[in-house]
Amino acid sequence: MALNVVILAAGQGKRMHSDLPKVLHPLAGRPLLAHVIATARTLKPARICVVYGYGGEQVPAAVRADDLVLIKQAPQLGTGHALRQALPHLDARKDTLVLYGDVPLIAESTLAALIAGAGERLKILTAELDDPGGYGRIIRNAKRAITAIVEEKDATERQRRIREVNTGIMLLPGRRLAGWLGKLSKRNAQREYYLTDVVALALKDRVKVESGAPRDNCEILGVNSKQNLARLERIYQARTATRLLEAGVTLADPKRIDVRGELVCGRDVRIDINCLFEGTVELGDGAEIGANCVLRNTRIGAATRIAPFSMIDGAAIGKNCRIGPYARIRPGTRLAKDVHIGNFVEVKASSIGRGSKANHLAYIGDTSVGRDVNIGAGTITCNYDGAAKHRTVIEDGVHIGSDVQLVAPVTVAKGATVGAGTTVWKDTPPGGLVINPKTQQHRPGWKRPGKPVRGKR
Repeated sequence: MALNVVILAAGQGKRMHSDLPKVLHPLAGRPLLAHVIATARTLKPARICVVYGYGGEQVPAAVRADDLVLIKQAPQLGTGHALRQALPHLDARKDTLVLYGDVPLIAESTLAALIAGAGERLKILTAELDDPGGYGRIIRNAKRAITAIVEEKDATERQRRIREVNTGIMLLPGRRLAGWLGKLSKRNAQREYYLTDVVALALKDRVKVESGAPRDNCEILGVNSKQNLARLERIYQARTATRLLEAGVTLADPKRIDVRGELVCGRDVRIDINCLFEGTVELGDGAEIGANCVLRNTRIGAATRIAPFSMIDGAAIGKNCRIGPYARIRPGTRLAKDVHIGNFVEVKASSIGRGSKANHLAYIGDTSVGRDVNIGAGTITCNYDGAAKHRTVIEDGVHIGSDVQLVAPVTVAKGATVGAGTTVWKDTPPGGLVINPKTQQHRPGWKRPGKPVRGKR
């Protein structure tokens, strides 16, 4: 069914002790509000409105998109008042689903069930909680029909013992919404316009009030403190780990993996402990990720092994490569099949051809490396002249010895060998040996300075 979606996201979140609006605090690498918006989009609504308030323009700046209507609530006088701000932007012929920017785990399936066949009804998502503290209570009569929602601060002691709570998520009939919101009052403990008061107005208008429930109560958990946020983070990561395991991924410890974006895995992928995946990461069939690695916006080819403590960002790694340990692959890097990048090697904005190796302590920046090249320990490309970056070209079959400096722009031609300790500042011909002429001297009788004998000068 076509509907309006309004996401209430105006709160400050005082218990967060932060200048950042509560709905912009990150969960799995994305703002809380972004999770809710993504779920709302899956329902294919006619319109999504976000009502913001605290934090000025930080919220619009973080989530602005063509399919969102961003509405500022000022002053902030409660949930009913917030929804009233969205009225001019809603299609009164369509029902309105109310969501909350600080309730990020709500599932599409739960919302789809709530809105299914709504008609001229008010539908409320409720949940049974062992500890209902902080939530409004659902009041039912002897026939189990909902008669009211009482906020905790306004509830009697008997009402506070009720375990069925209002999650705040509700579906309101479009034809009735404006009239009900216009009748809300501030006669309550908070001196605010409670959206929950529409229940009494619906019953007065003989509109049926029904409830739905989430499959998992974790879906309705909100964030009001850093403790809440940490709890939801672990729930989110546990769910992600379960999905990976069910898809056949081997996780050394499901409690020690963090996915902050999208992780796509082929068959027989293995992931060791304490790995972090950010943005969009793809792992090909048989890929292995060692412990304590960070991968961001990266594609890893089949049968490639990433050794522990490696960081790969914005790169495409080919099949059957060996990376690390302690390697850093930076944005713009493309590695072909069978490439080896070893310990303490950094590669940035470079392409490296099939079968080439840089196994130890090297920096390769702004470089095109051909096939079957060997780059020795301590080699660096000097790509920055203080004002601009320049490229280095190392053609197929080149062998570069240890402690070599390649001063860009420079080309080392096919099949050349560069001797250890050489500084290459001009293009080399193919084949042959490239060295800087040096004279080694011996001084007979020379002695190293000795340390002073203790007690003597």
